[in-house]
Amino acid sequence: MMTTGQRGSHHGNTTQPGTPSLLRAINDRAALELLLDQGPLSRSQLGTLTGLSKPTASQLLARLENAGLVVPVGTTAGRPGPGAQLYEINPDAAFVAGLDVNASRIRVAVADITGSVVANYRLATPGRQATGTVDRVREAVDAAAEAAGLDRGILRQIVIGTPGALDPATGKLRYAPHLPGWHSPRLLEQLTEGLGVPVAIENDVNLAAMAEQRVGAAQGVEDFVLLWVEDGVGAAVVLAGRLHRGHTGGAGEVGYMPLPGAPLLRNVRRENSGGFQQLAGAPAVLALAREHGLSARTAKEAVTAAVAAAQDGDNTVLSVLAHRLATGLAAIVAVVDPQLVLLSGDIPLAGGEELRSLVQEELTGLAVPRPQLALSTVPGSPVVVGATLAALATARESVFSTY
Repeated sequence: MMTTGQRGSHHGNTTQPGTPSLLRAINDRAALELLLDQGPLSRSQLGTLTGLSKPTASQLLARLENAGLVVPVGTTAGRPGPGAQLYEINPDAAFVAGLDVNASRIRVAVADITGSVVANYRLATPGRQATGTVDRVREAVDAAAEAAGLDRGILRQIVIGTPGALDPATGKLRYAPHLPGWHSPRLLEQLTEGLGVPVAIENDVNLAAMAEQRVGAAQGVEDFVLLWVEDGVGAAVVLAGRLHRGHTGGAGEVGYMPLPGAPLLRNVRRENSGGFQQLAGAPAVLALAREHGLSARTAKEAVTAAVAAAQDGDNTVLSVLAHRLATGLAAIVAVVDPQLVLLSGDIPLAGGEELRSLVQEELTGLAVPRPQLALSTVPGSPVVVGATLAALATARESVFSTY
């Protein structure tokens, strides 16, 4: 509301604070948010929740229905009293897409304006291809849109989660040398032009943290860290409820952080050549498992085998991995002192409660702060969920403010 008023105060011909048009816009937005949060509501229920009179609530619903933002959906028949018409957000009012990209695949989810996912798609992108990035993204988005019965052009917003982060000064993707084809200084412009839809790029681990904040284990937590462990290691830091990005977008790029037991890294462009990643990333986990006689094709399978071995009385691999994870976390929590640390990604989730409890025990002895340690609770891909939520926030702001 304050933003709207400030915007009006700068231009003589726009709506001023307190005018009927502005009040209608505020009421309409409040009603739309209630319908999103609580589902179908009647005119009377909406009036009670917003404090509006029945005639005003009726006019509001008529405006929103004429704009295609709400639709009637049955009645309150079966409840005490006469049946009343119920209204809900029109799911077809807008659609968005959220993507999770790495060097080997692109995951896509398409959701309607209510947040319901209407299609998922996964495109394999094997090999280190330095060209054709826009074409591959377009192929993945087109396939997901087609599965939803939509054309790509109808999408209001696309958010793409990638390793690394866009440098706000140069527009180039930093901290992700292992993602070929994504380092053009015009990357965002090229994707927007090639897809014909507004595109935003966000760090993948940051998006996972956003998902935890909205629908996962970090709901209501002001200060938390999410540690993501798969092929590499990364973190997201949320302070006072806000994501901390850092000056160049590199906050949380802890994979290269110097740690005891790992070679001191002096060239961060070399992948897995030192730091936290060399201790706890997928190649290190596979090597650790094989060293102790556990054969596996992937780090996730290796950790699953280590959990089984621990249940049979041999927790050597899990204990070593827990120590490595706790060593990195000790450096992070000593600086940030979060209320909560979340473990996410294939490796921690494969370790489950067995690995989590070992990391908690190790961390207690290594760091003065003693945050709660928990596993991710976001179902599916937290990165895709976070990307979709970010796209929805932008699309709703546009659709709800400009109808």
